[in-house]
Amino acid sequence: MSPVLAGVLQLLALMAALALAYVPLGTYMAGVYRAQRHLRVERWIYRAVGADPAAEMRWPAYIRAVLAFSLAGVLFLYLLQRIQGVLPLSLGFRSAGPAQAFNTAASFVTNTNWQSYAGEQTMGHVVQTAGLAVQNFASAAVGMAVAVALVRGFARSRTGELGNFWADLVRGTVRILLPLAAVAAIVLVACGVIQNFSGIHEVGQFFGGAQQWNGGAVASQEAIKELGTNGGGYFNANSAHPFENPTPFSNLFEIFLILVIPFALTRTFGVMVGSVRQGYAILAAMATIWLAFVSLMMWSEFAHHEGALRIAGGAMEGKEVRFGIGASSIFAASTTLTSTGAVDAAHSSLTGFGGGIAMLGMMLGEIAPGGVGSGLYGILIMAVIAVFIAGLMVGRTPEYLGKKIGSREIKLAAVYILITPALVLVFSAFSMALPTPPHSALNPGAHGFSEVLYAYTSAANNNGSAFAGLNANTDWFNTTTGLAMLLGRFLPMVFVLALAGSLGAQQPVPVTAGTLRTEKPLFTGMLVGAVLIVVGLTYFPALALGPLAEGLA
Repeated sequence: MSPVLAGVLQLLALMAALALAYVPLGTYMAGVYRAQRHLRVERWIYRAVGADPAAEMRWPAYIRAVLAFSLAGVLFLYLLQRIQGVLPLSLGFRSAGPAQAFNTAASFVTNTNWQSYAGEQTMGHVVQTAGLAVQNFASAAVGMAVAVALVRGFARSRTGELGNFWADLVRGTVRILLPLAAVAAIVLVACGVIQNFSGIHEVGQFFGGAQQWNGGAVASQEAIKELGTNGGGYFNANSAHPFENPTPFSNLFEIFLILVIPFALTRTFGVMVGSVRQGYAILAAMATIWLAFVSLMMWSEFAHHEGALRIAGGAMEGKEVRFGIGASSIFAASTTLTSTGAVDAAHSSLTGFGGGIAMLGMMLGEIAPGGVGSGLYGILIMAVIAVFIAGLMVGRTPEYLGKKIGSREIKLAAVYILITPALVLVFSAFSMALPTPPHSALNPGAHGFSEVLYAYTSAANNNGSAFAGLNANTDWFNTTTGLAMLLGRFLPMVFVLALAGSLGAQQPVPVTAGTLRTEKPLFTGMLVGAVLIVVGLTYFPALALGPLAEGLA
């Protein structure tokens, strides 16, 4: 079987599995967030934290709860790393330094999982399991809670109440993420992913030195790492490491885990607003962009006329032979179009155009299908922008799902889409202009610039993947990427929840003959166009200096 055909067949199998899971999972999640009863374990958690799950919150109270919970997570994870040296099961590793501890705490709490360290050489079992894995659940549940709050803003009328953050957080964790992650971990163990608390073993002499391997509770962390679109690996090689991802089947299963909740949340959206066709329209926009990026990635990695690449069947540098170019391309496009950032190949070794496609996927705002929760609220913001543009074309006040999009709503949406590009471009510019930061880039020229641009694109969009040629474990990059992660995560949430409160307070507008039918293919096309034009062109000059220049060289 040719490598191209193998890649296409894997893509078709993945799409079939996602289609089978879409309706049951999406409908189930809608039921979770609309349920009136609380499970016994949930009531225990509410009592432990002193929360009243029945108390409705307006958007200021909701965002305060989000920020308070996340701040507590940052402080706890920072402290855990700083005292690692005295913890049991530390494997003899020292405590993390202040800059690295801050960066890692910010990274995992914001669902970024950027790692400026090698996991198997830095973090012991307690930090990995009680710190990093716990935040994999918590950060994913926070994203889902904010997305559901925005959906309630569309679904409700004449009220500014958006639900209860603590109830949404606990339900998302207990009823959705934990059960799915448990099943996924069992499947991964069956595939050969390790799950233990073993220490460090010397396994032989290689290149004149001893080879040391760690054990770890890898399968359980790998499951939520992908399912929660987190991405931080137990090992430095991430999902290219055979202890994390040993077989072609486990690789395809991990891609499925990355995509299943973000895609299914469009069904949840449709059910909660009372029109599943609206959910299908959003799904169609997401799927169109995702399939286009996957196809372009496969083409860029397979299609080469140079002798060595032609003999190898494509650009095999940095890719695992057991996965091949097709599966690696699907993984790379999927992980950068979501907020996952896990990798099964070296993104720095992608072709110039391939690296640009990965970067552009993040630059679009990771909305196709995006991160768990963040992808849904990101594309709904873009839907508001698309409706506004359509209204300008026909001279009519724009409406979406029965809600008027006035000056307040469009200002909130506009600020949302400007935050991330500002963070990426400003931090990248400073890093290239100052005398010391550019020295962290391994490569000169266009690729060196791409390494820096990729780092801040990944951090501000809460992705976490990297071009490995950049030495990011410096005070400058640890601090600035940490700030980019925090600002890129929580500033947009403020405007999302403010928009939800504004929409929820409105009185519904009746549908008339002049109302834009947002469940139709025409609107789906407009939404895809708005995403590519409004967001994508923001980064075109930067892309021209980096991956495009490299690809055309």
